[in-house]
Amino acid sequence: MAKKILIAEKPSVAMEFAKVLKINANKKEGYMEAEEWIITWCVGHLITMSYPEKYDAKLKVWKLETLPFMPKEYKYEIIPNVEKQFNTIKKLLTRQDIETIYVCTDSGREGEYIYRLVDQMIGIKDKIKKRVWIDSQTEEEIQRGINEAKDLSEYDSLSDAAYLRAKEDYLIGINFSRLLSIIYGRKVARQIQQDKASISVGRVMTCVLGMIVSREREIRNFIKTKYYKIVGEFGDENSSFRTEWKVNEKSRLYNSRLLYNETGFKKEEDAKKFIEEIKDKTAIISEIKKSKQKENAPLLFNLAEIQNECTKKFKIKPDETLEILQNLYEKKLVTYPRTDARVLSTAVAKEITKNLNGIAKNFQNEEIKEYIKKMVEEKYSTNILKTKYVNDSKITDHYAIIPTGQGYENYEKLTDLHKQIYIIIVKRFISIFYPPAEYSKISVTINIEEETFLANAKLCIQKGYLEIIKTEEKGKEKQEQEEKEANLEILKTLKKGKEIKSKQIKTKEAETTPPTRYNSGSIILAMENAGKLIEEEELREQIKGAGIGTSATRAGIIKKLEKIKYIEINEKTQIITPTNFGEITYNVVKNSMPDMLNPKLTASWEKGLELVAKKQIDPNEFMEKLEKYIKSKFDKISNIGAF
Repeated sequence: MAKKILIAEKPSVAMEFAKVLKINANKKEGYMEAEEWIITWCVGHLITMSYPEKYDAKLKVWKLETLPFMPKEYKYEIIPNVEKQFNTIKKLLTRQDIETIYVCTDSGREGEYIYRLVDQMIGIKDKIKKRVWIDSQTEEEIQRGINEAKDLSEYDSLSDAAYLRAKEDYLIGINFSRLLSIIYGRKVARQIQQDKASISVGRVMTCVLGMIVSREREIRNFIKTKYYKIVGEFGDENSSFRTEWKVNEKSRLYNSRLLYNETGFKKEEDAKKFIEEIKDKTAIISEIKKSKQKENAPLLFNLAEIQNECTKKFKIKPDETLEILQNLYEKKLVTYPRTDARVLSTAVAKEITKNLNGIAKNFQNEEIKEYIKKMVEEKYSTNILKTKYVNDSKITDHYAIIPTGQGYENYEKLTDLHKQIYIIIVKRFISIFYPPAEYSKISVTINIEEETFLANAKLCIQKGYLEIIKTEEKGKEKQEQEEKEANLEILKTLKKGKEIKSKQIKTKEAETTPPTRYNSGSIILAMENAGKLIEEEELREQIKGAGIGTSATRAGIIKKLEKIKYIEINEKTQIITPTNFGEITYNVVKNSMPDMLNPKLTASWEKGLELVAKKQIDPNEFMEKLEKYIKSKFDKISNIGAF
């Protein structure tokens, strides 16, 4: 009897597929077998690219004359500690009774690569190969994925992109790490007071190091500058409100060199002199603008956003957040976490009440139950199809991270941190069905001759989604907001064209602030939005949507930078600072191949891989450009000499 085999990425995932297929067979050494199905699993990567010495033993020694190393045919090998499982898979996939292979590795570029390497190493032919692509591990989604599995060949372009990504990282890492270590290693070793030093270079890693070091040097070189604002208090003995002066085109100080910016003076004495000139003159209310403002709930979480959120709230590293999300995914509680999308697909949006109903019926959390109860009582619409939360064009592999409304049999076994992160995801999800927050705004312009003083007030009159996502204000921000809210009632009573008493006009000292250091969450967001760091508008638009690295790899890059001692991460604050070794390495790269530090190069490569996956660029064309880049860099760097 012909059999079908299903190969998952991990044993725990394989068990979920077994439950859905109702396979009750005993677990054997690395697989399960029933009458119709066999289920087996990888344990992450089983195959890796071979180091140069496997091509030629002489290449183990790093020598300039052996570089650049660019093989015509790439060699791969089984990772030693997982060889036993590979052999189990090989034996199963080559059995005569196996007719169809269902590939169920993670639905993404890396998951595709994990299986394709196994397939390549074994050399599987004359079998039907199907790809199972799922967004969550709920029973319905797994069953749908199996029922709708497409021919594996439909994912060949994704596989091409996966192979190219690996080759790109391999060639850049091996060639430039060896080259720079040969040229600069001794000098660097002396600087860090070590016997020897090797310089690690990576396609993404080096660019991220550049971002961190550049930010640190901006902070280090920052010089605080004081400037002087002018604030005015207007009103009568019963009530008054504060305003700030701002230069305008009719002002006597328009384009004046005395000003630091449009709201302040360089010198306090100039500000005071200006006050003397206007303080006794008539003040007129020249303009009053009243408006209502609506603010919708933020978009849903993608991986970068939830990693940043968890760093802020819980002071944990992005790789720990990813590990927790993967656990929640495997326990059926949330959808696939390695996603860049912050929106839902049309198909999912049409069925979204299933998720909501699952939460309402099965999640025993009083706070969440109250939010859903209010949704029902107030008859909030669940039709989000025509909202900003649904956009098929902004989804590549997977939609945003949302609760499935299932898996609650696993919830109580979670740690407190896992539960807290799950609740954050649930709250963000429910918030999109709540009405927008509404604000009452008023802005008042007061003129003393041609000089303008401005007052603004904003008050939340309808919390809407803010009932769920409560913003935490810092002490100073809270005080300023309370002052603005107190002003609102006073400003409402004013009449345009009326004269108003100037009670006091004085200077207020201000100063510029340095940029803030990255923390382990904000650097992930910066990597995702690296295109915004690119100055050329045309190129920025061209690589729009391509960051540095991918949602699946960014946390690992930060972890590696810390492991090789290029950066340090404060455990309590998660603030990132470069080490002395990291800064010296930055100097080496900046001197020899500065474009490796520029996000535009890394982001454009990532965009290229995306275009390969979309069949818009031929893989051979991508590879030719990569090899040409490496050769040209070698010619330049070899002639630079030590810095």
